[in-house]
Amino acid sequence: MPCIKLPNIDKPAPSGKEGPDPMNIINDTYRSTIHPFALGEAVVSTIQDGAHIRDAINPPFALDKSDEEIAQIAASNNLPAHGFESGYTPTVIRIGGQTILFDTGFAPLGADEPAGHLKRRLAHAGYAPKDIDIVAFTHCHPDHILGVMDGNTPTYPNARYVIGRKEFDAWSSGEGIPEQRAGTRDIFLKLIPPLADRMTFLEDGDSVVSGLTAEAAFGHSPGHMMYRLESRGKSLLIWGDVTNHFVFSLQYPDSLVGFDDDKDLAIQTRNRVLDMVATDGLMVSGFHMPFPSIGYVERTDGHFRWTPATYQARM
Repeated sequence: MPCIKLPNIDKPAPSGKEGPDPMNIINDTYRSTIHPFALGEAVVSTIQDGAHIRDAINPPFALDKSDEEIAQIAASNNLPAHGFESGYTPTVIRIGGQTILFDTGFAPLGADEPAGHLKRRLAHAGYAPKDIDIVAFTHCHPDHILGVMDGNTPTYPNARYVIGRKEFDAWSSGEGIPEQRAGTRDIFLKLIPPLADRMTFLEDGDSVVSGLTAEAAFGHSPGHMMYRLESRGKSLLIWGDVTNHFVFSLQYPDSLVGFDDDKDLAIQTRNRVLDMVATDGLMVSGFHMPFPSIGYVERTDGHFRWTPATYQARM
């Protein structure tokens, strides 16, 4: 695949001799936000919708660990112990004449906002909203569904939608939804059921398009789905929020995570999926993994560890 140069043109370059504004650097102005590569006959692009800086690690992570333990884990991974960056990276796949967007990020926001940039950045990746044929939801938490609408209009006017049947039914009925997710359910009811006439409901193992299969990964959300792409002997697992942090969740899959709706089931799923990915050497696209959010999982010293992909997909 030839080298693709995709400059970030969200804003004009700074003029004068003052140099870049440090706050603009923090808010992604000068950071790479689009990562395209070929996988078999598919073209895959991860596109960062944005990122937020969170002021604490516990909560939401390491709910079962002391401040001293958290500090030790952070230090051993060269990370700060007082907070973390939460990134949001949807994936776009072009295969078999179909363009599929996995999750929609936040609603479109201004260029100075830390998140909500997916719609604009799609254009930089070579796609217009009308080009999206399918929107595939991993689950219905706000950072994955808010961007499905732009005001009162569907952001992707030609798209049909796919979602796990269990996920749709749980959020529709409220059954099994934790009390602290009441606001999330309100968002779901406003955004998702009105699209039901253009929606396909998936079970574990169902095909989305040829070469793309839905797989159950329940726990983080009642009917959370992953999607496996297979093309010309190569595979990619889009795992959504199976794990939400490359250290505090992935390296410690038994640790309680505040974001998980069913914490015990999420732990079971996390261990199962991490074991499968590490054993099979699967490439992963992880919504909350450090951008470009593509990598592998390996076992090291009794822990799982995230290994970012480098040039594998270009060779």
